[in-house]
Amino acid sequence: MNLSDIALETIDGEQTTFGDQAGRVTLVVNVASKCGYTPQYSGLERVFDKYSDRGLVVLGFPCNQFMMQEPGSSSDIKEFCQLNYSVTFPLFAKCKVNGNNAHPLFSALAQTKDSNGIAGKIQWNFEKFLILDTGEILRFRSKVEPESNEIIRAIEGAL
Repeated sequence: MNLSDIALETIDGEQTTFGDQAGRVTLVVNVASKCGYTPQYSGLERVFDKYSDRGLVVLGFPCNQFMMQEPGSSSDIKEFCQLNYSVTFPLFAKCKVNGNNAHPLFSALAQTKDSNGIAGKIQWNFEKFLILDTGEILRFRSKVEPESNEIIRAIEGAL
């Protein structure tokens, strides 16, 4: 499946496609409000703020599949992100990232291998997929901070 054909719904209920990100370097992250990794929202926002004018976009996809760590409604999630982390990067409707009802974007991204050569299901909240404008996809597991050297090097190399 071509990623650009995948339908998306914003956190405000608007319909779009992944193709609307064409020409940008895109960091896709499955996020949650009640996770040990939730403070990564701050790093994601700083990365977005620093590189958005050069063509980077960060896309957050709330997910409640890991120990029910994203229980809120779309408005709850949006408010939480804005009040606690001043998030300005685009957020999307809550979705599943694994299983038969996984969002098609995450079904496609799960085929990407991480730095250890392991592909497959999303293991936890805050996995990151950096989609370069060349179509290459880099996968970073949850513990890799948004402002880590490996992510920043990849972003700067792509921009």
